[in-house]
Amino acid sequence: MLITGLVFAALAAAIHVYIFVLESVRWTHPATRRVFGVGSAEEAETTRALAFNQGFYNLFLAIAGLLGVVLVIAGSTTVGATLVLAATGMMLAASLVLVLSDGTKLRAAAVQGVLPLLAVIAVSIGIA
Repeated sequence: MLITGLVFAALAAAIHVYIFVLESVRWTHPATRRVFGVGSAEEAETTRALAFNQGFYNLFLAIAGLLGVVLVIAGSTTVGATLVLAATGMMLAASLVLVLSDGTKLRAAAVQGVLPLLAVIAVSIGIA
């Protein structure tokens, strides 16, 4: 079950790297604006710094999760699993904040939170 959890964690990290790219690199592009519901180029420019910061938050969560996966594979199960659970737990918590703050964001919250939820469950069972 631990390996399954690590796979879910790695996939969750990949999604968060993608979110980083959207928020920190491509924020003002029309396709990205549509994804996030940003209406105009002016609005995207106004919120660019906020999105840039948020993107790096997502990148750092992804790095922590991937580092945890690598450490578990390398034999440091306790430290690695702790990092995986911390990173995926925060990803999951952020998805809950998203949907609780705006019920119309259920799909986005699911994309952001389902794989971390599965990772938390599987890793927790795997190390128990």
